[in-house]
Amino acid sequence: MYSRDVLGFFCESLMISITHNGPESMRLGVVAAENMDARKCPIEMESRLDRVLKSRRGGLIEEEDARRRSVRDILRNGRYKPTGRGKPASEYLLRAASEDGFPRINTIVDICNYISLYSLMPVSIWDIDRARTHRFVVRLGREDESYEFNDAQQSIALRDLVIGCGIDGNDLSGVPLVSPIKDSVKTKTSDRSRNVAAIVYAPLTDGPMGSLEEIVTEFRVLLAMCGEDAHASEAIVLSGETVGI
Repeated sequence: MYSRDVLGFFCESLMISITHNGPESMRLGVVAAENMDARKCPIEMESRLDRVLKSRRGGLIEEEDARRRSVRDILRNGRYKPTGRGKPASEYLLRAASEDGFPRINTIVDICNYISLYSLMPVSIWDIDRARTHRFVVRLGREDESYEFNDAQQSIALRDLVIGCGIDGNDLSGVPLVSPIKDSVKTKTSDRSRNVAAIVYAPLTDGPMGSLEEIVTEFRVLLAMCGEDAHASEAIVLSGETVGI
């Protein structure tokens, strides 16, 4: 772990730095990957996704459903209620899996969705190059903040929602880019994305699918398989910490 001052000095040698100014009840599993080929899908990915899709079509067992509810709880901040259209993105994936409508977009997003469906936790992923910064902060959204989340220019209000922001210049509050509900269209990944970062939004305690460390490691390994020159790093970040990877 690095201090803010050290990060400022060494930022050019780091893939990303991330500061957790969000709820104390939330851990962040962070992965960063570079030199990726979004058209190259790891062979292991298909078999793993098939297994978890079959499992989720049968519905959640009691322990898994308790995990789903605990994820909602970490998003209950201020006036934000994680219900209806504001529920975690991981719950949309659960529904898609049960209806045989699981989305396949590109390798990067497919890996992200697999991790989310397996872990029952929402995951954000974004294109670092489109963000135009390697410094990020997670915090709660403010009264007047929002961003567009699709090409139809639909927007989501961010007040009291956990959001990931890109820091540009001296404004350490950053510009909102992602959330556990919907990510901004501004930094959405594509087949041309080569350098990406991702956040797994997790409660403080581990769930029935394994530890957050194990889940983030699997995430990193799969992303690192996307291209001969691909490389990925991982970290667990607690509230109040700044970590560079």
